[in-house]
Amino acid sequence: MGINKRKHERVDALNLLSYVTLDSDGKEWNQGMGRTLNISESGLQLETNEPIQTKYIVLISIGIEDDLVDIKGKVVYTNRGDSNMFETGIEFIEVNPESLAILRKYISEFNRQYEK
Repeated sequence: MGINKRKHERVDALNLLSYVTLDSDGKEWNQGMGRTLNISESGLQLETNEPIQTKYIVLISIGIEDDLVDIKGKVVYTNRGDSNMFETGIEFIEVNPESLAILRKYISEFNRQYEK
């Protein structure tokens, strides 16, 4: 088993999202839809129909309950998952304070609901 290098614990979460990929010059290359597989305060894993290359920055909008959370992140990896979909790890590089507060509340409620 590998060493967990994450700053924050991730919780399983299935939330719909939309994304836009940008190159290093800020030029838009692609856009699409997907869903989160897990999420934390500093990153997420998403599932999409198409791979997202690690050279891109992504602008993500996630629907969490009644809120829309906007996040800017960098692609850390992309792998083909078991269901022939693509799983992509995103490290957050910019989250506005309102979106971070929503994420923290969601993760806290998830942890409270599923405590053993």
